Amino acid sequence: MAKILIVDDAAFMRMTLKNIISQAGHEVVGEAGNGIEAVETYKSTQPELVTMDITMPEMDGIEALKEIKKLDPKARIVMCSAMGQQGMVIEAIQSGAADFIVKPFNAERINESIGKVLSR
Repeated sequence: MAKILIVDDAAFMRMTLKNIISQAGHEVVGEAGNGIEAVETYKSTQPELVTMDITMPEMDGIEALKEIKKLDPKARIVMCSAMGQQGMVIEAIQSGAADFIVKPFNAERINESIGKVLSR
């Protein structure tokens, strides 16, 4: 069981991910609706893994990823992207993302990604 932070500007997406992650036996230790909240929540909750949306207001997922990696170079972050964001996914991976999952979410793929990243 891992402590996981969910970051997405859409409440419905956070709820969907929370249900999938909780059913897999992990604990959701926090939620954030933008990159600024993500960085602050990361500091206060110290999660073992973060699911991070790419496109968000105020600070996008890639900027938040970079900020979290500055705080904790070992942070494990799985990026979430919509179809057609390949360029941003590549930038995220180059910036230190551990993996990515594509929306709409597939529970099996999410659990596979989380398992793979946590086992590293």
